[in-house]
Amino acid sequence: MAKSETTVEAAGLDVRVTSPEKVLFPDAPGGPVTKLDLITYYVEVAEAVLCGVRERPTVLKRWNDGITGDFFFQKRVQSPPPWLQTATVTFPSGRTATELVPVDAAHLVWAANLNNIDFNPWPVRRADLDHPDELRVDLDPSDGVEFATVREVALTVNDVLTEHGMTGFPKTSGSRGIHVNVRIEPRWDFTEVRRAALALAREVERRMPGKATSKWWKEERVGVFLDYNQNARDRTVASAYSVRPVPDARVSCGLRWDEVPDVEPAELRLDTVPARLREIGDPIAAIDDVHHDLTPLLDLARRDEEQGLGDAPWPPNFAKQKGEPKRVQPSRAKNPS
Repeated sequence: MAKSETTVEAAGLDVRVTSPEKVLFPDAPGGPVTKLDLITYYVEVAEAVLCGVRERPTVLKRWNDGITGDFFFQKRVQSPPPWLQTATVTFPSGRTATELVPVDAAHLVWAANLNNIDFNPWPVRRADLDHPDELRVDLDPSDGVEFATVREVALTVNDVLTEHGMTGFPKTSGSRGIHVNVRIEPRWDFTEVRRAALALAREVERRMPGKATSKWWKEERVGVFLDYNQNARDRTVASAYSVRPVPDARVSCGLRWDEVPDVEPAELRLDTVPARLREIGDPIAAIDDVHHDLTPLLDLARRDEEQGLGDAPWPPNFAKQKGEPKRVQPSRAKNPS
């Protein structure tokens, strides 16, 4: 049987869409969400989405059987149309890949046609692939932690950033957490940006013992984990206004800081966020207005190091780093047998 297909106009281009009736979210609150519904969403909110992904190498996360099936990451663009923009990135292993670089709504449609539900960009721009212009604070609650605690930790993150002369822009993760992004000057490499993120995580942990943690190993975590390793090279986070692959089609939605204490992520979905953007605009649209100096957080890192707090564990796909502690979970280190 021949596949059904249509075209969607985006950024002055007619982009081919195959199987537009394919159901991606069978149990969404407003009824099943099809591939064409997802594409229509991305076209409608394209400017807000592009604020987070424009000119950034972006990993595809493809759900060819919808969210009830399996997914796979696609880092290498295959058979792109002639207008598609890309960049070649280098991984910690030394291998390279040519990845999608969204620059307009047509690129969002092209990706969504491949059943890419959320966009996962690098924190760098194509013009400089080795120096991030975004510090990412990913608040990941441990099992059993209430979302109210995530909100509290986010507000403390804002306090610490403000005290260090930086403006953070919060968004729901679209799942159980909150993200806070900070534009920074692209002067520091991934290692230094991660170092600053670790110092920030430790400072929040000091202020919120029992509620916030910088501990990498899950067995040591209490409360909300500030995942500093999301700032390591080749780590990506779902971008603002991405639809997330959860049953109710939630969106990673930008927030004002005064909304954080009461935000309910379940209210921010594919079927509600477009109206919110029309009514109040994008609360994080000003993120590119100022690129901050990272020095204050690096000074905080230096003070930690002078007091004996060295590096923390890296992700498992990285080579052992200078100054990194043993990369083994504490319970196994204590009981090697």
